[in-house]
Amino acid sequence: MKKKLSSLLVAVTAVTLTLTGCTGSNSGANTASSSTNDAKASTNGKDEITLYTIQSTNPKFQDWLNEAEKKSGVKIKWVAAPTDSDTRQQKVSTILSSGDSSVDILEVNDEMATSFKNAGWLEPLQDKVLTSDIRTQFPQGYMKDMLTSTKGDIIGVPSYSGYLALWVDQKKLDAAGLKSIENEEDFVKFLKASTKDGQYGYGGSWEKTYVFNELATFVNLFGGDYFDWTNEGSRKAVKFMYDMANTWKVTPVDQIADKYDQMNQKFNDGKYASVFMWGTGDAYKNANRYGKDQIHIMNMPKFVKRSIFTDSWSYVLNSKSKNKEAAIKFLKYAASEDGELNGWTNFGRYPARADVASKPAVSGDIKDIYSQIQSTNEVHGRPMVPQTLEFISEMGTLFQNYIQNKITLDEFCTKAQEAVKKYKK
Repeated sequence: MKKKLSSLLVAVTAVTLTLTGCTGSNSGANTASSSTNDAKASTNGKDEITLYTIQSTNPKFQDWLNEAEKKSGVKIKWVAAPTDSDTRQQKVSTILSSGDSSVDILEVNDEMATSFKNAGWLEPLQDKVLTSDIRTQFPQGYMKDMLTSTKGDIIGVPSYSGYLALWVDQKKLDAAGLKSIENEEDFVKFLKASTKDGQYGYGGSWEKTYVFNELATFVNLFGGDYFDWTNEGSRKAVKFMYDMANTWKVTPVDQIADKYDQMNQKFNDGKYASVFMWGTGDAYKNANRYGKDQIHIMNMPKFVKRSIFTDSWSYVLNSKSKNKEAAIKFLKYAASEDGELNGWTNFGRYPARADVASKPAVSGDIKDIYSQIQSTNEVHGRPMVPQTLEFISEMGTLFQNYIQNKITLDEFCTKAQEAVKKYKK
């Protein structure tokens, strides 16, 4: 889609990571400052770069950095991305739009990739980094949806795969008399059986800038199209969510104020029997609630089809970089087996490359279920537009109005289609 530069700049500065909350369990992106690592040498050297990173306060960041420098042959200065998502987004936008060459490689999320990929600010990578043999190992739906420009250029190297998957409390599944949740009927049965004594079968993160993730997930499961609200599958999806809250009362309406932090806390406390959540379960591991007999991930149930979203933070190359030769070396490393395994070992990031994920070095129960998901689901990036925040916020407000009976299903679908027309240009 083509956008005027002025419109793109407005959109870029507005987008915020709180739309997704999707990196909390994968990336450890709780950075404290934007100061450079002065201990590193100047980037004027031939094999030196500056990396704008979300990982600097991760306890194992230095281990990751040492390994990356050793295997890539590149000295890496780093700049810590700000903690606040709005500030971070604006800084990245300013760096790229102003032609600032002080940063060579940046880590960007899906929202940023969508906003920047057609702006001409990022170097295409398909010729020198993501050659066909490597490219085919990454999730193709995600690469197309998130990292490919309208010109066909690929602008980022995904650093991991993190599914928005179904997580369940096994004790509640046992109590419902189910061994698994294979389809829509099983899912509804589980939700109803688990709703009692102030506890609910399903917990959501339905704050207006977060609910997009679940709404789009149900649209996919019902075979709908998030950009087509005349599609019967799309209508069924939002009606299903309405029924959960209002007809079956298996999820609380008041969660329209909740983001992932609140949702996960309630899940850990036993208030919910199931949620859709990103990543590999760090929020549950940290609460000592993770395990096959406690909270664990399941394959997506098949409604009309099995479909799942993956997210990632991706490494991109500033087109104004003065150290492109060294930057390409780093990116080749990041896309390599060594690079992907470094992310897995130190950050718990599940390798985005299928061939790397299959290696013995990647092990554990997460590998088993991720492999099952990969082989049985359509894997996509989320449906985003350059003006991501405005679109998602408007859709979230419409959803909340529908859930609260302020508008009808027909009114929701009509207004949702108007929002699509307004933002998907």
